[in-house]
Amino acid sequence: MNSDTTHQRIHPSILSADFVNLQSELERIANADSVHVDVMDNHFVPNLTFGPPVVERIQAVSPVPLDMHLMISNADKWAPGYAEMGAASVTFHAEATDNPVALARRIREIGARAGIALKPGTDAAPYLELLPEFDMVLVMTVEPGFGGQKFMADMMPKVKQVAQARKRHGIDMWLQVDGGISVDTIGIAAEAGADTFVAGSAVYKGDPSARIAELRAAALAHTCAA
Repeated sequence: MNSDTTHQRIHPSILSADFVNLQSELERIANADSVHVDVMDNHFVPNLTFGPPVVERIQAVSPVPLDMHLMISNADKWAPGYAEMGAASVTFHAEATDNPVALARRIREIGARAGIALKPGTDAAPYLELLPEFDMVLVMTVEPGFGGQKFMADMMPKVKQVAQARKRHGIDMWLQVDGGISVDTIGIAAEAGADTFVAGSAVYKGDPSARIAELRAAALAHTCAA
């Protein structure tokens, strides 16, 4: 069971929102815990979204904190800037930094939570003893780059591995999953130990506020049964 059995965090991804009407799309998820903002550079991943100017505007109008997911190369150079913009959480990829601990410490110094993300093919083992340096670990449950992909249930052993290490360290660290999260899959991830869930199409295809409540309830139900 994860470290927080009373609350499961839902972070809708605006990758599935209407980019032309981002302010109103943000207002539709006011009951979320944070908004998940995917920054892609068409280099680290084969997709291009947006960068600092758009993120600054999102930060200015969002009713909930920003959970930045940086799918970009050279995270050591660019990640601190998103913390300086006021984002609540900045997650960089383990594969895109030369020194994840130094980068996490820099992000924390600025005042944001520091997260580290692992691609499906990245082994968690090298990072397990470093967990106290991070506020969150993101285990990707799809290949990063595009929304709407199928949930990779074979990532659950990695989620459990991180959850067990978190318990061993005795730390209050969030464990996030991103990719293919829906009412049908969120319970699987919650049972494995995840407590923070990114959902895109599962939120925005329908009434976002109601979908967020449904996802949170499903996660809580499976967490309590874990």
